[in-house]
Amino acid sequence: MTDRTLRIGLTVLVWVGFALLPLVVAEWYLSRLAQLIAYGIFAMSLAFVWGQVGLLCFGQAIFFGSGAYVMALITKGMLAPIPDATPLGLLAAIMLPALFANLLGQFLFRGRGVSGAYFAIVTLSAAVIAERLAGHWRFIGGFNGLLGVPPLRLGFGADATELFAPLPAYYVMLGAASLVFLGLLWLERAPLGSVLRAIRDHEERTGYFGYDVAACKRFAFTVSGGVAGLAGALFVTQFGFVSPALIGFSLSTEVLIWTALGGREILLAAWLAAILVRTVEGILSEALGHYWLLALGVMFVVSVVYLPRGLLGWLLRLAPPRRLSG
Repeated sequence: MTDRTLRIGLTVLVWVGFALLPLVVAEWYLSRLAQLIAYGIFAMSLAFVWGQVGLLCFGQAIFFGSGAYVMALITKGMLAPIPDATPLGLLAAIMLPALFANLLGQFLFRGRGVSGAYFAIVTLSAAVIAERLAGHWRFIGGFNGLLGVPPLRLGFGADATELFAPLPAYYVMLGAASLVFLGLLWLERAPLGSVLRAIRDHEERTGYFGYDVAACKRFAFTVSGGVAGLAGALFVTQFGFVSPALIGFSLSTEVLIWTALGGREILLAAWLAAILVRTVEGILSEALGHYWLLALGVMFVVSVVYLPRGLLGWLLRLAPPRRLSG
């Protein structure tokens, strides 16, 4: 068995394993997994823009939280009484964060653009500002957030079904995660993905070859924002509550740790790491009390220093497309 076949087999095995998981776990845990899968989609959004383009975004939660708020406002009927609002809510939760990411990219990538540590600082500042604004905006609940967000609703009219039951909700979330994974993987392995990685490795040289570096970075940032918004919308339908904490610096830092631990260049590694780390956080907090944050920090430092591709990236890394091999 070749290395390429082994890695493809492991990737397929992960998805099949999650599809069969309801056969061996209790329903109450499936509800928790559905929420964690949303976090995994969120991690994939950062892995795409950080691992492929080299844009270390410290404000990724802006898009996640704004998607959650948009979904809550539309499905709760706070903007207008809309029947069967789930499809519109999901669409808006993708488009509005993507639009904001695009506008932010227009500003940050213009001319020579902002990159490296400066990009991280700007996005970090934006996350802090967004959290403060959300906390003081009464229409969206202020610091208290919004309660009673409806679950996902499939279908239209009298035939529509709300996904209260853990099993169908879990499979819908898993299906959404697999579609996001396949879509981002297709982008990574398309010719555009090669350009994005070239920008990551040597931005100036890529520009010398005639590529519009700013446009490519803006496109990747827009896609990342839209995926993060979708993750936030799916999360809030499972959690039923949205607050300013979902839009601020703290969650942006957490997703950064998940992605780095798993492997920022590998979508599936980042997705798995988000699920595993969030699960381990609960175990560590019970076993170590307040020191669990220290343990998580140590894991992050060890991964960055000794395993730059993450704990799972080396195992799940797919070979480059054949036209780019050799």
